[in-house]
Amino acid sequence: MTAPAPDRLARAALTRLTEPGDERVGRWLREMGPEALARGLAGSGPAPPGAGEERLAGCRARAAALNPHGDLDAVARLGGRFLVPGDPEWPRQLDDLGDARPLGLWVRGIADLRLWALRSVAVVGARACTDYGSHVAATLGAGLAERGWVVVSGAAFGVDGAAHRGALAAGGATVAVLASGVDVPYPRGHAELIDRITEQGLVLAELPPGGHPTRSRFILRNRVIAALTRGTVVVEAQYRSGSLVTARCARRLGRQTMGIPGPVTSGLSAGVHELLREEAHLVTDADEIVELVGGVGELAPERRGPVVARDLLPPAAATVLEAVPGGPGGDPALIARNAGLSRDRTLGGLYELQALGFVERRGDQWKLAGPPSTFGTPKPLGRRPTTRRGGS
Repeated sequence: MTAPAPDRLARAALTRLTEPGDERVGRWLREMGPEALARGLAGSGPAPPGAGEERLAGCRARAAALNPHGDLDAVARLGGRFLVPGDPEWPRQLDDLGDARPLGLWVRGIADLRLWALRSVAVVGARACTDYGSHVAATLGAGLAERGWVVVSGAAFGVDGAAHRGALAAGGATVAVLASGVDVPYPRGHAELIDRITEQGLVLAELPPGGHPTRSRFILRNRVIAALTRGTVVVEAQYRSGSLVTARCARRLGRQTMGIPGPVTSGLSAGVHELLREEAHLVTDADEIVELVGGVGELAPERRGPVVARDLLPPAAATVLEAVPGGPGGDPALIARNAGLSRDRTLGGLYELQALGFVERRGDQWKLAGPPSTFGTPKPLGRRPTTRRGGS
């Protein structure tokens, strides 16, 4: 097997030496390059400028167990790979994160991450979501997948898991961005789901194999979800929900932000309502999401209520119908004045409306026809059943 390039090896080492999303590390990386920075943090070279003793001590403690070759071999045994900026498969939209850009991505799954990310949407939300929220997330996941969009989420309980399952059920593409290593399914209860995503989609992480999640890593993971996708949809969220962090990061990066709240009386709706007040878009289904994040011409179908019979009337007949008084009705002269039309034209309209069942005539008066009623309708005639007495 070909030995990894020094740049790739150094970046793999940095994913174990440092925490994801550290902008100071990103700045040092830009100024020093990955090899010099890895040596400096591990204690085998000049320290980065301005690095404090406490930081350096922490990095050197981690360096005692550093084995980037072993990490690369471990992910290869899982059928995965380690992507770095400059690789053909690297999603360039992650570069929008600047110095907070991932040092590299550990990936499992056979699909091309760059191509999938070009047409992807994040669906995130409350872990302790309602049945409604779970249903909506699954429906969105399936709807987006059916329209050829990749569903990206964090594989958490609640909305995340429902969105992944919806996409998988529709035979579509989905990506799970983990706050742990790609070989550490978290939450444990979603181990089977994450395995299914690995087989049918992609699982990726910033942490090297064996990495375990922490609270801060969950929050920092959200910036990757936001940057990777064309837009973020939040389905149910409390005020302190991490999904709001994802949406706000997406907005700062110039991505679309969208929300689907529940009842205004629910605490799980409060965060989404706040997001909508911050100029996120209210959406109801996959069509409306695609209209916002898709290309020119990918429009949601026009929304309108049911068509009733009077909607189909010609303009003149509709004007006459509006002019017929309620209750006892009125004569043609009154109706003509109400309609602003000539008496002959009004009469023509009334006879047309009568033929269509909208009005009825009683002598010289024309009135609105009542709704059809079945009250008092006689039963169909037929033979009365006979009663047989005894055995005769």
